[in-house]
Amino acid sequence: MIDHTRRVQVADELLRRFASALRAAQLYSPSHPLVARNVALFGETLGIAFGQQRSITLGVVGSEFVVGDVPLPRASSMMSDLLQRLQRAGVERIAIEREVATEELSGLVQALASSSDQNGEESVLPTFPHIQVGRIQVQQRVEPTAADTATVRRLYADASNIASQLWQAAAKEGKVDPGQSRQLVDSLAQAVAHNRTALIALTALKNYDNYTFTHMVNVSILTMAQARSLGLDGAVLREFGVAALMHDIGKVRTPTEILNKPDQLTAKEFEIMKRHVVDGAEILRRTPEIPPIAPVVAFEHHLRIDGSGYPATVKRPTLNLATQLCGVADVYDAMRSQRQYQQAFPSERILAVLQRNDGTQFDRHLVRRFVQIIGIYPVGNLVRLNTGETGVVLKAYAADPHRPQVRVILDHARNPYPRPYDINLWESVVGGRWPATVIAPLDPAELKIDPMSLI
Repeated sequence: MIDHTRRVQVADELLRRFASALRAAQLYSPSHPLVARNVALFGETLGIAFGQQRSITLGVVGSEFVVGDVPLPRASSMMSDLLQRLQRAGVERIAIEREVATEELSGLVQALASSSDQNGEESVLPTFPHIQVGRIQVQQRVEPTAADTATVRRLYADASNIASQLWQAAAKEGKVDPGQSRQLVDSLAQAVAHNRTALIALTALKNYDNYTFTHMVNVSILTMAQARSLGLDGAVLREFGVAALMHDIGKVRTPTEILNKPDQLTAKEFEIMKRHVVDGAEILRRTPEIPPIAPVVAFEHHLRIDGSGYPATVKRPTLNLATQLCGVADVYDAMRSQRQYQQAFPSERILAVLQRNDGTQFDRHLVRRFVQIIGIYPVGNLVRLNTGETGVVLKAYAADPHRPQVRVILDHARNPYPRPYDINLWESVVGGRWPATVIAPLDPAELKIDPMSLI
């Protein structure tokens, strides 16, 4: 097995060979010996990178590359050039299978070299038997209608009800219904793909009476949103969703007086609570047709990459990606929940906790990606601006999560605007001044405003 340091070296070398092949293809004709040599070296390094894997993915996450599961900073001018070439071609990930032929690699290099010279014009890339290219989709913006919002609301409400049924079945029968859980996750996965904004906004609307079931749904949604942003889709995405949905299922065996205790748990009660990770893994292992990753996530979701967390006696050299994504989503959703013994934490404090553990308890690349998706002020949050106006967050801005897109709905005296207007807080005006800044989140219940009706 290749150790981590060696994997980083191989990943770095693979990107360098890829960059060299692209650069040669842009400088010389396809038949030039230098082009063939650089493609061959790229293929040789790819063979080393495969190891025991059937395929490997080269991805772009912000300004960093990810080779398989190894993140690499853009450390050199060659890497910067490669990043720019891929961005100009509209490419965000390339999945290459072990069976790939040199001719396919050569075709990919030539196609990308030509595509990145189109100066922003979309070109059609050829298809290859053993290479899949994921391109950034630029779609015309379509304003959501009231019917869209109502559909997502019904989906979320139905999901919470089904989560309740799954919970009750696990409590009675000691196992969950895999078919019902898959159907639930299928519907959520489709919504994450087509209306992620509205769905994530709904996860912020907490109801304490249904906390257990909304938490199950929220963690599944937030885990799949992260996974999809990393290029995962299809069956793997849904397996992650099922695992996240069932991460706390072991709590069906936790005594009700502890699970629903209105005050903080004592040390003894907390030890009992911690058993749910073992109970959850056991329940899911006994459930036929459940994805194999589900009991793993149930057991590991309170473990951290620095070795902390629980079960305390368990040590892992690495944590599964599904576990890590679920862990971030679980902590985030739990901290922002309004409980009888805990006031909901403002988004900024929640994300500060995640970032304080950046690189110790949570993988720093995954935390950064999560912040880019959610933002400091997530979609659907009601916020006060430094102008005194009130707005609802429409869209997070990945480059600066403190400056989202906002729909301004109330003036400084909290009178409604006849015609609300949208503003991108990341765009400076003449003189380099910011148009406005978010001062603080607001409680929509106090203002008797439904943010979902406004986004």
